[in-house]
Amino acid sequence: MANTNQESNELQRAPSQHVGPDYKTSDEKPEATVSTTIEQKNVVILPQTPQLIALLTMIRDKNTSRADFIFYSNRINRLLVEEALNHLPVHPHTITTPVGRTYAGVKFEGKICGVSIMRAGEAMEQALRECCRSVRIGKILIQRDEETSKPRLFYDKLPEDVKDRWVLLLDPMLATGGSALMAVDVLRSKGVPEERILFLNLIASPEGAANFSKKYPKLRIVTAFVDQGLDEKNYIVPGLGDFGDRFYTL
Repeated sequence: MANTNQESNELQRAPSQHVGPDYKTSDEKPEATVSTTIEQKNVVILPQTPQLIALLTMIRDKNTSRADFIFYSNRINRLLVEEALNHLPVHPHTITTPVGRTYAGVKFEGKICGVSIMRAGEAMEQALRECCRSVRIGKILIQRDEETSKPRLFYDKLPEDVKDRWVLLLDPMLATGGSALMAVDVLRSKGVPEERILFLNLIASPEGAANFSKKYPKLRIVTAFVDQGLDEKNYIVPGLGDFGDRFYTL
């Protein structure tokens, strides 16, 4: 009976659905693993479109070359940034078009900045710069202490007015969330309100998302995919390996 329950939980945490264009019937579309659905309301998961699943398939494949890994990761990062911008507040802004007509539009409210958790988070900076011209980007370096196995802050360099900005915190992988939670603590210590932080990552674990929601329920997470969970070494599974190594060195 216990084995049956365990298998049921695993299936619930690794759902599959038919993926393909809407004009195709289910029989004409292949089944693919899609993001786990989680209960945390402050976690935004990108729509599981055929394009996104295809891109994720490429970067998960251990045989994908470094050049292709970088290219397809950048495409997903761009989707993440564009979705995150949808969650920033706007106010009415009416303009006049070249033909003399008015258009009732909107304008972003307030300034933004990016903050990357080094080094893997730096891989997401290009997508942010492509979407937000001349955006300021800060850095936070957090590494695991070999003696205590806990994250330790080594370095931070942030815009002087970071407390007055909306912050897009960048880190591709959310496992237990230890390093990212410490990064949020750093931002909070600089006066950044919790609700002004958006945490962007490619792949998250249910455990990491739960940890974030418990400590910072007003912070919004934007992720491309919530994986099955963590293994005994706290690696995300099925995951994609070490993102930083694959992006920068392998």
